Amino acid sequence: MASASKGKAARTAQAPVKSQLAKTPSASRAPSVSPRGSAKHAETSPPAVVMDDFVTAAPLAAVQDSVRVTFEKGVTESGAVFAQTKTSAEETVSAFEVGFTAAKDGALAFNAKAFEALRANADANFDFLKAVFAAKTLSDVVTLQSEFGRKRVETTVRQAKDLSALAQKAMADSVEPITKQVAKSFKIAV
Repeated sequence: MASASKGKAARTAQAPVKSQLAKTPSASRAPSVSPRGSAKHAETSPPAVVMDDFVTAAPLAAVQDSVRVTFEKGVTESGAVFAQTKTSAEETVSAFEVGFTAAKDGALAFNAKAFEALRANADANFDFLKAVFAAKTLSDVVTLQSEFGRKRVETTVRQAKDLSALAQKAMADSVEPITKQVAKSFKIAV
């Protein structure tokens, strides 16, 4: 009886497996024989799943080609923008160098003109003092003083105008190349 119960238990365990196989979709099972019935043809014909992969591979290849073309275009455009930016940066540096050179030259000219005015004023003061010591009367000293004051005011106004014009010219010369380059750079950027 033990062997009869073992056989019966084995048959009942196999029954659900067969029913599960019958319920599974046929697409998940690999075909055993091709429609022509030839075993050789069954080995060489691709399964249906491979055909589905081929159908989805074509759009995937098109997407990959599109991404590659877009990436290459972006790299090319980035290279062109980099070259343009590098050129603009070099021109800006050159403009700053020209501006700083003009500022340095303007400062040197301003300092030279200020030193010249200082020396002229010192010479005028010494000449005035010599004239005062050479004066014989108090009325001569008062006349010398009033004339010296008038000349000093005229000279100081003239020197201030000269120094102001020189400073403005130096400032304009130093800023002009920079403003031109900035305007050019913004024109390129916009």
